[in-house]
Amino acid sequence: MIRATVVRALVLTAALAAALTPVTWPVTCFGEDSNPLPAKATKELPPGLLALLRQKKMPKHSPIVVRIFKEEAELEVWKQDTSGHFQLLKIYPICRWSGDLGPKLHQGDRQAPEGFYTVTPELMNPNSNYYLAINTGFPNSFDKANNRNGSLLMIHGDCSSMGCYAMTDEQISEIYALARDALLGRPSFQVQAYPFRMTPANLARHRTHPQFAFWKMLKIGNDHFEATRLEPKVDVCDRRYVFDAQALPNSPNPLVFNPTGKCPAFVVNPKIARRALEKQRADEVEYAQLLEDDVPAVPIYTGLDGGMNEVFLARFPVRVTLAQVLPYASYLPQLPPIPWVDDDGSLTSKWFGTCSAGCEVTVGW
Repeated sequence: MIRATVVRALVLTAALAAALTPVTWPVTCFGEDSNPLPAKATKELPPGLLALLRQKKMPKHSPIVVRIFKEEAELEVWKQDTSGHFQLLKIYPICRWSGDLGPKLHQGDRQAPEGFYTVTPELMNPNSNYYLAINTGFPNSFDKANNRNGSLLMIHGDCSSMGCYAMTDEQISEIYALARDALLGRPSFQVQAYPFRMTPANLARHRTHPQFAFWKMLKIGNDHFEATRLEPKVDVCDRRYVFDAQALPNSPNPLVFNPTGKCPAFVVNPKIARRALEKQRADEVEYAQLLEDDVPAVPIYTGLDGGMNEVFLARFPVRVTLAQVLPYASYLPQLPPIPWVDDDGSLTSKWFGTCSAGCEVTVGW
């Protein structure tokens, strides 16, 4: 018995050590042919970041989730640790994003996308004109269902944006390497793009915005992630996002989601729903108190073309300027709630937000 226990411990130790050991990245990955990739695309993570991975017990090739917050101009990289949960690895100040708060509505509005996106290896560009680039995958099925179109909306270097999230070259070098390593043997990683951190205080400040219902829908996915530290499963039906949906108990058929069709009856994963609901209720209490205190609402439109983290303002003083940012329609289509079934079998209606349309094209990614 003792010998078996010791052997088992040694095996687990060896497995953990192997998971945390750097692996040399093959130079032909993400290439469409056998031509070697540029050195910038195969560059190893800096020693300090590798040490941080070891400190946080994050295997080098474990999954990542990228979270973007426009108003704060911050990009977060979360990485799965050996417990299977995601931890915050690093926050990168965003050098430049264009447009205003709110999702893309139409081509030429300079809006950077908001929503939940899936990045596959094919969306990694090692030969970008903007040093390195990661295409967000816009438009996703939600965007297409809401008549949003466009292409090449990405995270890239060069601190210059026309509908993208632009970083410095040094930053995108790290972010690209983290994404590249996470995609080894894995089909994709998730990008969550928000107008701001989804706190009760921020929602209260922006409560008069025409995209408020859309943002409340995004907050559901945000709450699932923050309450569980697990990547939310994202589906689209009836032109809305649905998070962590499961088939009804004893259902003989798997769930089928049609982005423009009626949502099937489903349950939200009970373990996730319970934790997310606790967070939601606490946030609603705080939000109600803020409204009772009559917290001022901010202007709907800033009049600025995008934003930049304050750490870059002195370095790039003319990158954020007053501009003609096309405003959103004040009157958006109102859609009915999505019916779904609680774990106890009762039919419930949940409001998943309103919809609109839009896109942007950026040349030379």
